[in-house]
Amino acid sequence: MQTIFIQIKCELGRAYEVADELVQTVEQVSEVHSTSGHYDLIVKCYLPDDMDIGHFVNERVQRLEGIKDTFTTIAFKAFG
Repeated sequence: MQTIFIQIKCELGRAYEVADELVQTVEQVSEVHSTSGHYDLIVKCYLPDDMDIGHFVNERVQRLEGIKDTFTTIAFKAFG
């Protein structure tokens, strides 16, 4: 299992809509949090080992209405 975090910048006024769409339609999404700073949301996803991260982000996340930009971080190990 691969764990990734995607920070998302939304169109103005669309963060809650984007968060709801992610939770409702993307099965790999585990958590969505609103954040302060340069990005509006951070999304935690669990992907199967054989799933291509680039294709997943491009095809399942970036194409959703209301998303302007993303920044993806690949996690290596969880502690605790």
